Amino acid sequence: MLPGQNVKKVLFETDLGNGRIFCIAVGKAAYAMAKAAEEVLKNRITAGLVITKYGHMRSEIPGFEAIEAGHPVPDENSYRAADRAIEMIREAKLTENDHVLFLLSGGTSALFEKPVIPHPEMEKINQSLLLSGADIVEINTVRKHLSFVKGGRFAALAAPAHVDTVVLSDVLSNDLSFVGSGPTYPDETTGEEAFAILEKYHIGVSGDTIEMLMRDTPKTLNNVSFYRIGDVRMLCDAARSAAESLGYQAVILTNSLDCEAREAGAFLASIGRTYANSEAPLAFIFGGETVVHVKGNGKGGRNQEIALAAAKGIRGLRHVAVFSVGSDGTDGPTDAAGGIVDGTSFDELVASRIDYDRVIEENDAYDALKKIGALVMTGPTGTNVNDVSAVLIRK
Repeated sequence: MLPGQNVKKVLFETDLGNGRIFCIAVGKAAYAMAKAAEEVLKNRITAGLVITKYGHMRSEIPGFEAIEAGHPVPDENSYRAADRAIEMIREAKLTENDHVLFLLSGGTSALFEKPVIPHPEMEKINQSLLLSGADIVEINTVRKHLSFVKGGRFAALAAPAHVDTVVLSDVLSNDLSFVGSGPTYPDETTGEEAFAILEKYHIGVSGDTIEMLMRDTPKTLNNVSFYRIGDVRMLCDAARSAAESLGYQAVILTNSLDCEAREAGAFLASIGRTYANSEAPLAFIFGGETVVHVKGNGKGGRNQEIALAAAKGIRGLRHVAVFSVGSDGTDGPTDAAGGIVDGTSFDELVASRIDYDRVIEENDAYDALKKIGALVMTGPTGTNVNDVSAVLIRK
């Protein structure tokens, strides 16, 4: 599900007035969204800025600056990108007749950051949260309270201009306050909730950080409008349609899968075992975003871990395959979108002298799947609406 056409649809239907338009696109889908905006608005855009992940900027866009930055952990370019966005709206001396068109997609939390605490401590907190098994809502709750631009603070900086936010959601609940940590959305979370999350995952912070954590975020914003153009439900619908076009009887079992990745892999494998003898071609589709509680020093991502975990459960089944991919084309800190396995994959791992139990415990799915040619490699897809997994059965 690509976002460009949906961005265009929103812009054709939205009145952006006669004032100036400043367009800021942030996230893994920022290029495609900004490109669509430029094609519709052209010279109406006074200034534009694209902030996206390294390797996701396909070409220059007329009238737009571009900054590629770090993901899933912010880096110096993430901080520079946020500074540039703030500088752009401050230099513009915005009025109530102006509009800030904010094109928001998943990945923004890392790509667009200006911490209220020293950078090294912010990086440590981010890394600790990512490794802890915390879900995206928990991670972004903490991020909101330690940022100058998250939790509605960027929209407050843009006042009195109106902020029109076009959102491609990568949050299962579709709570827009958590997409990209809600830079233009009112925030209902509290500092106490953020601190409780750090305590839950045993992440120690300094006294100064606790003090900053308790600063209030904007609870109301009077200068914002929101347009949601895509989410994991639409991804699952598209996957079902694709499976049906290939002759499968397809069913979406859930669009909110949010358990441990290896548990999800074992569950998908159990479905494969249950229906392995079906005469009809079957496709069971799952959307969501699992988590990995990283304990080892290996390389991988949640989708690769799902596939690797499923390999053992479908061992020997001749007509069953399982795949899991991230819709953005990058699974965790790797260049793979995910993985795909079938009934022969586990024996291929054994033949390659891969210690399956060790690899699982080391969270080293990437190297194991690469060895047997089971990685799914797509490159950046231009969208970001969570993950999709499937069990395919066909004789």
